Amino acid sequence: QVQLVESGGGLVQAGGSLRLSCAASGRISGINAMGWYRQAPGRQREMVAVISSGGSTNYADSVKGRVTISTDNAENTIYLQMSSLKPADAAVYYCTIGTWIYDYWGQGTRVTVSS
Repeated sequence: QVQLVESGGGLVQAGGSLRLSCAASGRISGINAMGWYRQAPGRQREMVAVISSGGSTNYADSVKGRVTISTDNAENTIYLQMSSLKPADAAVYYCTIGTWIYDYWGQGTRVTVSS
């Protein structure tokens, strides 16, 4: 059974940094991409950062230059390093692994940014 478990969220002051982690367990084959999405109250879930199986990355315009996605294949972990956080970054952050057949999602970790 595949599980994605996010961690690293919390309360941070504006301008601060956080590193989110997503630990994947279980056998996952045919991975196309891995990524982070976020959902703020009253808003739709939106892409934050995606990394393809080939290593190419894509970032939302709102986070470019402030966020870096990376993976540790040996530990089956996806990271999201965030800096210069803004109140607009506050949301529940979800990690995802997309395959040809199915997209797996974690339960989310909440990021709160105080101004």
